[in-house]
Amino acid sequence: MLITGRALTAERVVAPPGGEIASILVQARPERLDAVEADILAVSGCEIFGRDPRGKLVVVVDAPDAGALGATLNTIALLPHVHSASLVFHAIDVC
Repeated sequence: MLITGRALTAERVVAPPGGEIASILVQARPERLDAVEADILAVSGCEIFGRDPRGKLVVVVDAPDAGALGATLNTIALLPHVHSASLVFHAIDVC
């Protein structure tokens, strides 16, 4: 029972259908930008939205939930020749 005196139900809480969308700014070694871009495109749900030859990529990520989005961000940050990966936009799409 909660403080209100009502009994909790045994029903499981189910999140509404939807997904997570985010953009990530990636700073990489400029001479390795093609390889970094290829590695990012191999990650599920990722596409390249913008590119600066000085070593910057804007990546758009579509993930089923926040956990998958976080895992994708970590995967990108740990790629070879990536200096940083920063989340710059995040939205939840509720259908």
